[in-house]
Amino acid sequence: MNLPNKLTMARVIMIPFFVIFMLTGWGGEASKWISLAIFIVASLTDTLDGYLARKNHLVTTFGKFVDPIADKMLVNSALILLTWNNKMSVIALIVMLLRDTFVDGVRLVASSSNRVLAASIYGKLKTVTQMVGICLLLLNNPIFAHWDIPFANYVINIAACVSLLSGIDYFWKNRDLIMESM
Repeated sequence: MNLPNKLTMARVIMIPFFVIFMLTGWGGEASKWISLAIFIVASLTDTLDGYLARKNHLVTTFGKFVDPIADKMLVNSALILLTWNNKMSVIALIVMLLRDTFVDGVRLVASSSNRVLAASIYGKLKTVTQMVGICLLLLNNPIFAHWDIPFANYVINIAACVSLLSGIDYFWKNRDLIMESM
């Protein structure tokens, strides 16, 4: 197992700890900061593992398969918990979950045809706005002292809009592949 794959697995291992600190307040007042730190570190491993895999030619089938799953597990866990805590809109959650499910489905069809679908600028912008929005919303965790950051809701709603735009762009660019699979 190479370093990028170890980083991906570390991200998967961090997710239950993130969820535990978010749900239970297990660490007392520090739980808010611990859950935020775990989320940030896990998010950074996503950037680092991809960079190292490409730079050092360490791209593996395992990494291609597990890395996107680990990303979805981390982000979706955060989005679901934040929605459950009434920190973000259910509609924003649904838009982002449906977009990711659709894109994963298209990627699965592409992979069965030995096609690799690269991420677009919209997909990368979606990821950045999601990560920033999630971090800001984590500071508003209701289990702990209330921090009023209304900007966080704007950022997460922008992430939902970019997510929708990214899904439309993904569909349009791969419509031939989608139609062939029907």
